[in-house]
Order: sequence, then structure tokens, then C-alpha cells
Amino acid sequence: MIALLALDLDGTVIDDSLTISPAVRKAVQSAIARGVHVAIATGRMFRATLPYARELGVHGPIVCYQGAGVFDTESGNALYEELVPNVVAMRVYERAKRDGFHLQMYKNDRFYVEEDNEYTAFYARLAGVEAIIVDSLAREFAGCGSMKVNMNADAERIAKYEPKMREYLGEDAYVTRSLPEFLEVMNPRVNKGRALRFVARRLGIPMERTMAVGDSYNDVAMLQAAGLGVAMGSSPRELQDVAQAIVGDCRHDGVAEAIERFVLTDERA
Repeated sequence: MIALLALDLDGTVIDDSLTISPAVRKAVQSAIARGVHVAIATGRMFRATLPYARELGVHGPIVCYQGAGVFDTESGNALYEELVPNVVAMRVYERAKRDGFHLQMYKNDRFYVEEDNEYTAFYARLAGVEAIIVDSLAREFAGCGSMKVNMNADAERIAKYEPKMREYLGEDAYVTRSLPEFLEVMNPRVNKGRALRFVARRLGIPMERTMAVGDSYNDVAMLQAAGLGVAMGSSPRELQDVAQAIVGDCRHDGVAEAIERFVLTDERA
């Protein structure tokens, strides 16, 4: 029986409309009523995740920033944090800025940019959080780390830049994509799989009784860590290859399908 359910947010629980469908809401709440712990696991900031947790009735830990932070829903306190060290964040900043990418950095659950442009507006709308615009990210983050460093551009350009950034940083960082337009850099000890293990230990739940549902590259480690990994139908081949089951896409309520099949009726993948 599944005791802990971890759900990615964008592209999994919510689509481009940024809303939760009635079917998904009902399925999640039915799982909670059965006694299943539900944790959101997202690349979003905590303040951008909390409204969805409240709508779903989730009260346990929330995994944010691709696993770089785990937060308590009630107090907002960080239960776990792993920052990108300043020296690594500045390497990303200098290289990506030289190559003409828009950058975002994060501290105190706020996001900082140097320019109010289309990418800033897109992220602010997506997250429901206002940007803090500064003259220099290097000066703003002098002597401190960032929860992650986010590079924004069109999807094709991001896809081409990802292997270059991976090679440039090597073992000094974890590099992944969430949305096609985002290339994100975290501490190398960070991923959603490790964060899921942290949550499971905190709740006293063995990993074989966990289930994770996701839709993108940043969910690979989480699906590999979970007792049952479920990929959305819209997910890339890299995620589907590590999944034990594939459900419909977000527009076809894939999360509700996964919960009904594997949580509420205990079907085996």
C-alpha cells in the first residue's frame, strides 16, 4: 500500500492554466482521507507552491527548488536547505551573462533579476511572485549562496546550452531542466529523489511504500527513488524510460488516473 505520494506541480498537477482540475483535486483529497501522506515536489519557490498545497489540503512537508529546500507547510520554516555555493553561483552568473542569457537567483524565498524583461514577466506570472530587480546580482549575492540559479531563454536555445553548462560545471553542480524555457543549476547534492528520501525518513515511511508522479527531466531522480515511479503521458523519453507506469497527460487528469489505479485501488504497475 502506498503511504507517501509525491507530486510534481507544473505539467503534472497543473497545466498552463495554472489551475487544479476537479478530478485531480478530488483524487488527491481521497488519498489524504485514506491516510496517505501527500507531498508536493517542485522546482517552484515555497511561496509559489503553498497556495496549491492549501487548495489540495496538503499539510506535510513541501519539496521546493528542485529539492534544494524542504519546507513545513504550517510554519513556513525550512526543514532542509542546500544552497548553490557563492563561488559556483558566480561562475554560472558570469558565463551565462557573457553568453547573453537572462538569469535569476534566489534567497529568502524571493527571486532576483537584473532586468525587467519578458522572461521576468513570464516567471512572475507563473509563480505569482513579484521579482526584485537589482543593478547587479553579483553584488546582491556577494558572500552568500543561492537556492538555485535559473537561466531563461527559448526552449531550443536552452536545450542546446544545457550540455555546455553541464560540461562547464562538472561535478560542482546539478544541472536540469524543468520547463523547456528554464535551465536550472543547484548544489550537486540536490535532486528531488534525495528530498523525497528526506521526507520519507521524517515521516517514518519506507521508500518501497512511496509513489512519485512527474512529467519532466527534473523528475528522473524522484521516480528512480520512489517505490513506484509514474510518468505523465507528456513526459520526455528520458523520464518514461525510468518510470514503472505511464498515465495520461495533465489535460487528461493523469494524476487522478495514477491515484485511482495505484493508491485507491492498489493496482500494481
